[in-house]
Amino acid sequence: MKAVVLQKAGGAENFSLEERAIPIPGKGQVLIRVRAFGLNRSELMTRKGLSPDVVLPRVLGIECVGEVEEDPEGNFVRGQKIAAFMGGMGRDYDGSYAQYTVVPAAILIAFDSTLSWGTLGALPEMFQTAYGSLHRALHINVGETLLIRGGTSSVGLLAIQLAREAGLFVIATTRSESKKALLLANGADEVLIDNGSLAEILEKRFQFKFDKVLELIGTSTLRDSLQCTMPGGSVCMTGMLSEEWSIADFAPMEYIPAAVNLTVYDSGQIRIGGEFFQKFVKDIEKGFLKPAIKRIFNLDEIVEAHRFMESSSGGGKIVVLP
Repeated sequence: MKAVVLQKAGGAENFSLEERAIPIPGKGQVLIRVRAFGLNRSELMTRKGLSPDVVLPRVLGIECVGEVEEDPEGNFVRGQKIAAFMGGMGRDYDGSYAQYTVVPAAILIAFDSTLSWGTLGALPEMFQTAYGSLHRALHINVGETLLIRGGTSSVGLLAIQLAREAGLFVIATTRSESKKALLLANGADEVLIDNGSLAEILEKRFQFKFDKVLELIGTSTLRDSLQCTMPGGSVCMTGMLSEEWSIADFAPMEYIPAAVNLTVYDSGQIRIGGEFFQKFVKDIEKGFLKPAIKRIFNLDEIVEAHRFMESSSGGGKIVVLP
């Protein structure tokens, strides 16, 4: 099989396309024929050397869709469509940047769909992250106001659609005036141009703060997002588009406004049930939801795909077909 191996941290040129033996599944594992996978910013950070716990060389890739090739325990049927979600994939063990991968059965969800592999490849982490952030971390409710910071990311664009579907008033942000139409087309009620100080903009333009805030940029804007939230409201930090893991000299009593809740969502810790993913896939088939896909590459274009992700300013998911 073909596999993309990251030999050392640094630029995309450190990936190499290798011929490897197809791995053999052990106890509690399943061999998957990878049909498509989405690229993620966390993989970009790992490639750059910002994930110190990842031992190189490594086949990256925290998600994929494909077909069951072999399940020694017989819980899955050969040829069954399957989605794999994180759980150490591409970090603790080799992941999806390959034609075949062996993963724990516990991270798999079987599903049925008529969608193309190119579309399906965009869905696993996009869904887990957007749905989990809104429903498991923020506990959104009909009639609430929601700010999505970093709205032009693939997760942000889907979160807009899911939040509107749930009956919320949604304001999304972008740093570029040219992306305003994209956010409105995905269902945002209003768009704010983010200059890093949204709390000041809200104070001047609106007479309210938000019930809920989905923070996808990360630690660089988190404090300002907390200032945009009303007492009793919640901020969920899910994304790290700014590629910053931590906050220097973090003092909670000064940093977090009184009675404002701060949480995170991590699909590696909390998993959304397969029935919700199946419904999500069917909603796409029916045209109720439209996941944003920016570009599709082939496996031997992984260097170009990573460079495109690094230079991209959002607008949809990048998918690779092995």
